[in-house]
Amino acid sequence: MKTKIILTAFVLAFTVACKNEKKSKEVEVEETVITDGEDTLVEETVTPVENNEKHEWSYEGENGTQNWHKTHQDCGGDHQSPIDIVTEEAEKADLGEPHPSYKEETMIHNVINNGHSVQFNFEPGDHHIFNDVRYNLKQIHFHEPSEHTINGVRYPMVIHLVHKSEDGQILVFAVMAKEGEGSAPFNFLESYLPIKKGETKKVGKNFNLPSILPKDKGYYYYVGSLTTPPCSEGVNWIVFKNPITVSKEQIEKMHQSLPDHNYRPAQPLNGRKVLMTE
Repeated sequence: MKTKIILTAFVLAFTVACKNEKKSKEVEVEETVITDGEDTLVEETVTPVENNEKHEWSYEGENGTQNWHKTHQDCGGDHQSPIDIVTEEAEKADLGEPHPSYKEETMIHNVINNGHSVQFNFEPGDHHIFNDVRYNLKQIHFHEPSEHTINGVRYPMVIHLVHKSEDGQILVFAVMAKEGEGSAPFNFLESYLPIKKGETKKVGKNFNLPSILPKDKGYYYYVGSLTTPPCSEGVNWIVFKNPITVSKEQIEKMHQSLPDHNYRPAQPLNGRKVLMTE
């Protein structure tokens, strides 16, 4: 009788182990940090182990922009960003002037080089109200040259200010930069450069965020997507009409920490409306 009980227990344990082993082959639960250029999102994903390879992406070569849709389905969507904004085709609308509640002293937590851009992450506090929705400022990052074009013109650099609402909606400001007089705010940001790929530097200092916005805050507005994988759609874009100026030296210093041409080409408008302030 004792031998029978031991044998039964062994069979039961073996069966449970087999079931657990089979289950581990079917799914894997992991916390995936997606640095998508527009926001750093942390989400729990359940994916088949056999399809769980990390999908690398870049701006050129085999994993370049032309192939993003092969590994990130949303990148092949109909409402993608960036776009070429044609002023004559944009509709004038009473959008109101953007009044982000940025303080002159906004705490920067750290700066990272995620391999695709240089990204400054902010402590909670600053936000922008748009269409009665509060969007909290998360981070700013850089593309060289700009991703959006205005009347076919691509600027030497663009700053993306990424905001996120409590329910996950995303709002991005695009501030174009052209070569000209040097920018004092850029001197502060670039004091933490160069920064190597994969490196993080603690900042822990205040930054005058309003100082990097253009004085004339006229803008274009449309709904598009993140401009990097996973290319999620439904992103609210505010592209300022007028650029700020940065010096040639400041552009070159930022370039040292960015991959060459870290921009996505313009995507089809596909019937979307672009609105603009009067």
